[in-house]
Amino acid sequence: MTRQLSAIAGFKPLYQQVKDLLLERLIGGYWKPGDLLPSEFQLAEELGVSQGTVRKALDEMTAGNLLVRRQGRGTYVAEHDQEHALFHFFKLTDRQGRPLVPQSRVLKIARGAARSSEAQRLQLAAEQEVIRITRVRSLAGRPAIFERIVLPAALFPGLDAKRDLPNTLYTLFARDYGITIGRAEERLSAVAAGAEAARHLALERDAPLLAIDRTALALNNHPVEWRLSLCDTRDQVYSVTLA
Repeated sequence: MTRQLSAIAGFKPLYQQVKDLLLERLIGGYWKPGDLLPSEFQLAEELGVSQGTVRKALDEMTAGNLLVRRQGRGTYVAEHDQEHALFHFFKLTDRQGRPLVPQSRVLKIARGAARSSEAQRLQLAAEQEVIRITRVRSLAGRPAIFERIVLPAALFPGLDAKRDLPNTLYTLFARDYGITIGRAEERLSAVAAGAEAARHLALERDAPLLAIDRTALALNNHPVEWRLSLCDTRDQVYSVTLA
């Protein structure tokens, strides 16, 4: 499992090389969610680098929510349980900044050939099959988000046949398909509610909505989900902290 690391000028810094190698192990399933990693000393000895170099790589992966440090117990591969997945990727809060927990209701799951926009966003060949999920998410008992999700069918076999999908799909991706969402890219815009979104959110046609257009990427930086969430923000806000 050990790859040659190099300190030759012009190459990546050693800590980044260590991080890349550890990421390869996560992507390849060598370590699975919840697994305990070898100690910093063991990794440093195996890779022929200093403990400080290993520590810097682990620090970056911990900051990116890929690893979890447990005092006195060691470093573990992060498990995308429902709480972690929800509050890491769900950014709507009430107007006092308190986190909200959505409840999801699936309206439809269908499989079909990718449209050109779907193929482009998910980096698929023309007309490769995708799975489309349409659902409504409620906050404080009131429908607040109308959502369309597109997934590459080849990565999620049988998902369209599942009767019940969890509130946080990223937990399902990791548990049943070995796909961990490493990061997501979002674009926000203001849109007017179309007929279907207005009906499911109990709004007037053309009511203002916040559109969250998200591409979720696996640990190998390949897109595995395209999600468009249309949000009624009369009682909640999109909240992020910039450091």
